[in-house]
Amino acid sequence: MLQTLVDVVSVGGLYALTALGIGLIFGVMRLINFAHAQLIMMAGYAILVLFSQSVPLAIAAAAVVAILLALGTERVVFRPLRDADPATLLIASFALSFFIEKTMIMLVGSRPKGVDFLPELARQIEVAGVRLQLLQIVTIAVSGALLIATTWFLRSTKLGLEMRAAAENFRMAQVLGVRANRVIAVAFAMSGILAAAVACLFVAQTGLVQPRMGLQLVVIAFVGSVIGGLGSLPGAALGGFLVGAATILLQTLLPAELRVFREVFLFVAVALVLLLRPQGLIPAPGLKARV
Repeated sequence: MLQTLVDVVSVGGLYALTALGIGLIFGVMRLINFAHAQLIMMAGYAILVLFSQSVPLAIAAAAVVAILLALGTERVVFRPLRDADPATLLIASFALSFFIEKTMIMLVGSRPKGVDFLPELARQIEVAGVRLQLLQIVTIAVSGALLIATTWFLRSTKLGLEMRAAAENFRMAQVLGVRANRVIAVAFAMSGILAAAVACLFVAQTGLVQPRMGLQLVVIAFVGSVIGGLGSLPGAALGGFLVGAATILLQTLLPAELRVFREVFLFVAVALVLLLRPQGLIPAPGLKARV
């Protein structure tokens, strides 16, 4: 039971960070940014290039690459479309995601590349008579710290207050003096930081980097953010955690012959939740407001 609990919290925390990165952008722009997967992927390749020289340098490079890519895509792709309808923004998000992914495939190939990143975290430690992997403990600690730090930023700083106001009603926030460009740029930068953290943890877990490495994480995290409530940052984090936790519980509880259908059971459960509560577990009060 302890091992299962640690697995649930570890994986759930990873998906919660991913969902929070998606939720930050949706909160201020009403944009479902599927290119968030490419932020994770590019941060992973930054780790691949520099991990042999210095682990702190590789982590810093992953953060810098993800932040710069997030800010660059906001400035070049999404800012000119800021007044477009949500369908146009969604199509632009898909186009950007495919463009970055296919460009990386042309440059580095589609084959996964091995990365012996943070191998010391592979060792096991004993807790209450159960041997747990140190990486799982670190994942839980990092995920918790980043979620707490993000919550503190949003609740205790002026920029955080402006972001929450923009998420509730962007036009009214602008009328009251909130600078749109700054708020949106900060949201994209924060999503880059979260993407870099997810990339570091994911690469340490899998030991692989490939052009599609962030896609599954983002798709499942998006489902989680829908369950939690689109536009609600606490809802996004909660929904991402619940979906990640559900994948581990299904893997543990289902009979062996049904585990290959784990995603089927997961999405059936998601459909039931949305039928009962279509607005999400923690709905956003300003969901109808758009840029």
